[in-house]
Amino acid sequence: MTRIGFAVAGALVCLALAACGKQSPPEPVATASGQAAGIELEAVFGETEFDKPVGLEHREGYPELVYIIEQPGRIVSRSLEHPEEPTRLVLDITERVHDKGGEQGLLGLAFNPERSEEAYVNYTTASHTVIARYKADPANPDTLDPGSEQVLLTIAQPYSNHNGGQLAFGPDGYLYIATGDGGSGGDPQNNSQNLESLLGKILRIDVSEEKDGRPYAIPADNPFLEGGQPEIYAYGLRNPWRFSFDEETGKLWAADVGQDRFEEINLIESGRNYGWRLREGAECYNPKTGCEREGLTDPLFAYGRSEGVSVTGGFVYRGTRMPDWSGWYIYGDYGSGTIWALRQRDDGTAEHRTLLHSERNLTSFGRDAEGNLYVCTAEGRIYKLRQPQGT
Repeated sequence: MTRIGFAVAGALVCLALAACGKQSPPEPVATASGQAAGIELEAVFGETEFDKPVGLEHREGYPELVYIIEQPGRIVSRSLEHPEEPTRLVLDITERVHDKGGEQGLLGLAFNPERSEEAYVNYTTASHTVIARYKADPANPDTLDPGSEQVLLTIAQPYSNHNGGQLAFGPDGYLYIATGDGGSGGDPQNNSQNLESLLGKILRIDVSEEKDGRPYAIPADNPFLEGGQPEIYAYGLRNPWRFSFDEETGKLWAADVGQDRFEEINLIESGRNYGWRLREGAECYNPKTGCEREGLTDPLFAYGRSEGVSVTGGFVYRGTRMPDWSGWYIYGDYGSGTIWALRQRDDGTAEHRTLLHSERNLTSFGRDAEGNLYVCTAEGRIYKLRQPQGT
């Protein structure tokens, strides 16, 4: 789908972008290695359309269910064993959520893998990002009690766009949070390079205890306990739209939406600087030439405007349904609808394959309890990724 496809997406038009107008596409940093024997999409819940689905998660102890994030402020669940059963409401906080800006709203959900009665959400008000904890309703543990909200962290947002939104528990048990650079275009406040700002970062907090006047603790090995905000784990990001952990290696993969030229896939490590707004991809952005390069971490992979306009991060596949793609990071592009597979070679370079031209606006990827992959689309459908029979 071309950029005209954005017009179909309603309030999600230009999700995670500063603007739709783009300059003439330069050559991409790296290109796909050709169409491979790829994947198919299968509608999971028939003709059911969800209200701006921007995420799909699973929950320990409920392997038959998936939880779908609806951007206006609802979390709903559906049964994978009985997909014909109706949608069930899990949490409705629409009265607290502001989703008027296209990139605002309820943007993230993570269930605590050690205490599945706890859920953490990332949503926006008109002026702030809110990270909050909800607990299961004692009278109905399948749902979350909207009255149980405990706000852990609020971050002022100077503009309506670039809110990040992902949060997930890492293999270390800590909660990781992605924040955008604060919005507008070009990071005018230089938040991403400012270690005194929580914007344009990956944050890491310990939600198992309260300490030093915070409703959470700071992990002792966070890299900026001195000389920066202690919650910061990594920085120099523009608008990370979905990150995930490889359950086998523990590596943290993050997709970072570009400004005018390049979309990035980064391997996030503690204390690293990923370059924005000094660079976009591996090229200078501000200043346009002669930018600082020392101490910056290059993306593992980047693609240009001939390939897509807004990256949607995915997962390293570890399920059994698509054996040809085990160990590959599967992700896509919101605007072009293309789905790719990427993996890191032993020498550190990237190998890349095109899996499918879906002709859909891809808002998010998700994973069930067995590691199977799904994709949410702007028109409201949920699809399962599968390997074509006979391949």
